[in-house]
Amino acid sequence: MEKVDLDRYELTGRLGVGADYEVRAAVDRETGNQVAIKRPVPQAISRNQHQAIEARTEKVLQAYQEVGHSTNLISSILGYTDRAVHDGFFGDSLGKEYQVMVEERACGIPLLGDMMSKFKGVPIGAGQNLFTLFPLVQPSAVPEHAVHNQLLDLEEVYLSAGYVVLDLRPQNIFYQPGNGQMVVVDTGALARLDGEAPLGRAPYDINDACLEILKFYTTPVEPPADPSGYREPKGIRPITNIDDELAEMARDLDPCTPPVVEAGAAILGKIRERAYTEYSQFRSDLTAYLDRINERNAARANASESNQTWREAAQWLKEDYWRGFLFDPDSELAGYLA
Repeated sequence: MEKVDLDRYELTGRLGVGADYEVRAAVDRETGNQVAIKRPVPQAISRNQHQAIEARTEKVLQAYQEVGHSTNLISSILGYTDRAVHDGFFGDSLGKEYQVMVEERACGIPLLGDMMSKFKGVPIGAGQNLFTLFPLVQPSAVPEHAVHNQLLDLEEVYLSAGYVVLDLRPQNIFYQPGNGQMVVVDTGALARLDGEAPLGRAPYDINDACLEILKFYTTPVEPPADPSGYREPKGIRPITNIDDELAEMARDLDPCTPPVVEAGAAILGKIRERAYTEYSQFRSDLTAYLDRINERNAARANASESNQTWREAAQWLKEDYWRGFLFDPDSELAGYLA
């Protein structure tokens, strides 16, 4: 990771925009490699309200220097700029100084597409639903619970340096269905275990990361009966009250089969008591819970029809929106739609 001159890169398109960052696609003129150029959202810059985002960028760069380079589960940070006015490069007239990061372009699709694309009819929640919440069709080449286990692998790497990675929402994860590989493209919501406790709650620890994985990537509800049920993302709002989240998850468990209820309730109880002290403990409980859900889904009388519904929804990933990423749907989905 080094300081870079943006003149080295040629912008080629827009990849997306989130609450904090705008991301553009570009090509490195020196190597020919595709990269992602990330800066604070222009609206915040223009209003001179981007200081918190700049602080987040500094935290990301610091943690990456400490540990991020040791895992392939986050997008590699190739370089960063000094704080400067970058109007000429981006073709705007913001007139404010800010820092830009250059990252390796992630392969695959985001598990949650760009929210603005929802208004154009894009089924932005397809990735989250198909591959994490309702993985009804699973090629033998893809490991069981691939996203869940890789997120825990990543958390273990950062834990070794005293960090918990938060904000694990699906818009921050790119996934390759063909081999089950994922990469996190935003690790800005880092919390140090030795940091101050947020106002009105316990200090952050691994239970917070476990709750996010449970919230964003599991559900005990039965699979959709219609392809439209795979269109919208599920439960993507940030966690603001832990007790409310746990109560909502408990309500979802109520009508489920006893094995699912038992496995899910065990996890909720431990998170409520902040009883997890190692990710291996949560991994074991989570695997049991996901296995019980999969067994329930496979034993349903309409399992065959549900699998066909899943395959119909997966066809959406062949649309032009998804081809705009480093993603070839024909090869990536071959093991699912054969």
